[in-house]
Amino acid sequence: MSRIEEVQNLVAELSEDLDKFYEKGNKAAGTRARKQLQELKKLSQDIRVEIQDIKNKE
Repeated sequence: MSRIEEVQNLVAELSEDLDKFYEKGNKAAGTRARKQLQELKKLSQDIRVEIQDIKNKE
């Protein structure tokens, strides 16, 4: 799976849970959303490091 697909899948899942939390008041969805946001943060940092490594090799 490419990095773009990973981000897109995570954002899609996050979108569903945020909708459930904000629109329907589902507290469990809020917990899942927080976890997904943390995963997105970690993935973003990994991608940033990867990009920097590629740039520095050139």
